Amino acid sequence: MLNQRDTVDIARIMLIVVILCGLTIGSLYVVRPFIPGLIWATTIVVATWPAMLAVQRRCANRRWIATTVMLVILLVVIVLPLYAAISTLAEHAGEIMDTIKHLPDYALPPPPGWVGDVPVVGHRVSTEWQSLSDAGPGGLLARLEPYATIAARWMFGHAALVGAFVIHMFVTVIITGILYSQGEKAGAFVLRLATRIAGERGAQAAVLAGAAVRAVALGIVVTAVTQSALGGIGLWIAGVPGAGILTALMLMLCLAQIGPMLPLLGGVAWLFWHGAHVAAVLLFIWSVMIGMLDNFMRPMLIKRGVNLSMLLILAGVLGGMFAFGIVGLFMGPVILAVTSTLLNAWINERPVPPGNPVTTAPVDPRVDGQH
Repeated sequence: MLNQRDTVDIARIMLIVVILCGLTIGSLYVVRPFIPGLIWATTIVVATWPAMLAVQRRCANRRWIATTVMLVILLVVIVLPLYAAISTLAEHAGEIMDTIKHLPDYALPPPPGWVGDVPVVGHRVSTEWQSLSDAGPGGLLARLEPYATIAARWMFGHAALVGAFVIHMFVTVIITGILYSQGEKAGAFVLRLATRIAGERGAQAAVLAGAAVRAVALGIVVTAVTQSALGGIGLWIAGVPGAGILTALMLMLCLAQIGPMLPLLGGVAWLFWHGAHVAAVLLFIWSVMIGMLDNFMRPMLIKRGVNLSMLLILAGVLGGMFAFGIVGLFMGPVILAVTSTLLNAWINERPVPPGNPVTTAPVDPRVDGQH
């Protein structure tokens, strides 16, 4: 008797696929306003989950008390400082624009003699500075006008930035509280979903994603906060004006992997300009020590979270930030780490002889970076 092939209802399968795609797209469209808050909340909870468990143990294992404490810390450490910085920028937008308008009346003074003695870049900086000074009051404006125009357009285009930030942070705090209180259920759901999609390897990829987020939070964020805080203390002790603004600028530059040296060297130059040579030399030494801090602090902290190559982490941080903004600091390394681990696992799979059971090399989510 001939074997008959089972008939396949192609139309039914296509209809199911279309319905599922429609439901997925519709669901994403409905929750679209909450996606940024969900991403930030997930990142915060994953990075601080061990700290939350430690707080819970000290609160007689009461989750609601630990959740409240962590939310208060979140408000004090992240939300309030960011709100203060953004609202201050918005309040002084008029003064900033007035300063830009008065740039034609400002003439840059000649460079001090010590600028030319700086190794490597001193001669070039002194020459450029002297050319701007010789150009008179309009020389500085001609050089800064393109950048001032871009900054002004950005400021006017984000006139409602403070209100949007408040709403965004409100959503983030609410989702963070929910995830803190239901973290085990959310983690189990993610693991079940990853296992359903890709089996054991999918679960390992989910674990690796969480480890990568925690590693970036430890290595990138903690190092940036430490460097900017130490730099701000040095600027404040040295008496440099605007130490708070320079500290915020240092934090942004450190998160962008540029480093804290530009604001610190600006403070050193201001001290030299005003004759405080001893304070300038001490601040310069302090700046060099802070600039070298990330050479050993960041790798040490990242290696505690996940064993990934520094090249992959830095590429993920920089590329993710350019592609997705600030949240890309965490998304970029996660995407590259999971992709690299799955690719290595597939490459290292042993060939399966015909008739033998499938044998694959085990994948350790902490072991990657053999690049």
